[in-house]
Amino acid sequence: MSSLALSSAQQQQVRVGLGRVLIVEDEELIRETTGLALAEEGFEVVVAEDGLAALDILGGTLNPARKPAQDISLVILDLMLPGMNGLDLCRLVRHQGMDIPILILSAKGTETDRVVGLEVGADDYLAKPFGMRELVARCRALLRRHRGVSIQEPDPVLRFQDITLNPKECRVFLKDEEINLSPKEFRILELFMSQPRRVWSRDQIIDKVWGHDFMGDNKTVDVHIRWIREKLEADPSKPQYLKTVRGFGYRLG
Repeated sequence: MSSLALSSAQQQQVRVGLGRVLIVEDEELIRETTGLALAEEGFEVVVAEDGLAALDILGGTLNPARKPAQDISLVILDLMLPGMNGLDLCRLVRHQGMDIPILILSAKGTETDRVVGLEVGADDYLAKPFGMRELVARCRALLRRHRGVSIQEPDPVLRFQDITLNPKECRVFLKDEEINLSPKEFRILELFMSQPRRVWSRDQIIDKVWGHDFMGDNKTVDVHIRWIREKLEADPSKPQYLKTVRGFGYRLG
């Protein structure tokens, strides 16, 4: 792990500061060219050559309560890494509840590859080869969504049938059992519970939860709905709460 060496002009831009980006990439040329392009745009860049080094920067696995060694704003993650591959790293980051935006960069660019990346917790996916301007734009969009877009929290606790959601405490209960949801899952459920029985399209959900400048695949909505169903429904294949309205989207109840 190391920080990228910057010129004095670049260091001045870093002081303006758009955030600290961790690039996890084992190919030196891609790591350096990507890092320099981001540094020139005002990002502070930290690099790691493998998944284990990146995991140590982000907090490690032996002590999930330990704060990250560095305050990372965004992770740019290659999939084919030595030691621990990118998908496994992404799973561990999400399993530990880290709500850090993750952008996957990979030579694997099929629809199946993108869906798998989103399913394990990535926020966006960009196939190699890629343009630096697009990469920078996607990084900016991910950080804008992460920092500035959230559903306005109502004061009262939300209830629907056996589900109770407390916006201020970020807690969800099914009957008397607390349900552990990721931040995005929580925001989606909060959106549904704020207007029960309203039908929400994928694009509307993305706009409310991820933001209107979302540049990823809208299939990420389906993935998150499936995860919520697995946690709330007695039989996820026959949902009683989050129901599919074919041709339109999803609704609660």
